[in-house]
Amino acid sequence: METSLQILLTEEEASAEQIEELSGRLRRELLQLDVDDVTPVRSAGAPLGARGWDMAQVGALLVIMNQSVTALGAVVGAVRRWRDRCRERPTIRLEIDGDVLEISETSPELTARAFELFVDRHSPAGDRP
Repeated sequence: METSLQILLTEEEASAEQIEELSGRLRRELLQLDVDDVTPVRSAGAPLGARGWDMAQVGALLVIMNQSVTALGAVVGAVRRWRDRCRERPTIRLEIDGDVLEISETSPELTARAFELFVDRHSPAGDRP
């Protein structure tokens, strides 16, 4: 069984080209993982209810992977490490089946904990420790 994870990137001061470059770099890193596919989503609009998300500055990726805590944990971990390396840390929005995690300005500890809880919520019962 497969899981789809949508990733949206924004950076307030960045141009659409810069966001596309950021999402391209993240996509290349994610493709090195054990995932089925990582596809740019060109027609992504602002998240429902979002304020201040310029649609031209949204970089969207759709990650298709097997449904396991290992696969999701690897992808989310790669996203977190990638964001930590960015000079200007973009806002990241992860979504699985309507459940959303949005990380903007927060401490590294809170960011790590939020990613961990997100993975736990979407781990099959048999995969949880």
